[in-house]
Amino acid sequence: MQFHSQKRSRLAVYPTATNRLRIVKIQEVKKESPTVKTFIFHDRLCAEAEPGQFVMVWIPEVDEVPMSLSTISSGGLASISVADVGEATRAINERSRGDVLGVRGPYGNGFTVASGNVMVVGGGTGLVPLLPLAEKVVEVATKIIFLVGAKTKNELLFLDRIERMLSKVNAEIVATTEDGSYGLKGVVTDEAEKKLEKERFDVVYTCGPERMMYRMFVLAERYSMPLQASLERIMRCAIGLCGSCVIGGFRVCRDGPVFTSEQLRMVKEEFGKFKLDFQGKKTPIS
Repeated sequence: MQFHSQKRSRLAVYPTATNRLRIVKIQEVKKESPTVKTFIFHDRLCAEAEPGQFVMVWIPEVDEVPMSLSTISSGGLASISVADVGEATRAINERSRGDVLGVRGPYGNGFTVASGNVMVVGGGTGLVPLLPLAEKVVEVATKIIFLVGAKTKNELLFLDRIERMLSKVNAEIVATTEDGSYGLKGVVTDEAEKKLEKERFDVVYTCGPERMMYRMFVLAERYSMPLQASLERIMRCAIGLCGSCVIGGFRVCRDGPVFTSEQLRMVKEEFGKFKLDFQGKKTPIS
């Protein structure tokens, strides 16, 4: 197994251009599900991001929120895929082709791309940062198992894109829905556990609801396999100053959002259990 990425640094200083707000015009809007849309735009810095990094998206007169990139490309195109779950995301989802958004970033530590036998586990919109990761992994991995989970068929995201991406490599795609309306009935972590029991993986990547990721962390520890998980927290500044995204001794915006098994062991009393709310109060993760 080989890892292909830059070294992580907690002391990295972002270039001025990265921190500067840039106005981008929406080139295309794609409806992914009843509640999720993808917004495609031109931005050189976003297009050059590492898989798993995030950007801050500004909606004029509404808010600024962190978003994972669902597309990074050599042609300068990038995209965010947004679920309508609150005021800011609803405002984004009301945008159309030709409208503008503000972006700054990319920020944080992304995934470390590994070769060998690879497992990818995504749930819901947690699939977003796993898409550009998979595009890198297919170039170096010998085998990929990609597990996709959702509550119901209408909430399964990006299956067509994943199938196209993996069509020419040694890969298996497993889709699960909790109600059995598509693929295997049940939760995606149960299917992941069955694979982990039978096969050795050089790395496990995961992103989705935190309870799902915590289960994957427990499974990876049980079978002694390295894991990388992309965490989500409230973020205001994205540069490590405000403290709204703290977990244990880490700042998710700077030390993450992607964390390794070693880092997750240091915060296992909080990971999957607690997070800070908008007032900075520690609250249980539901």
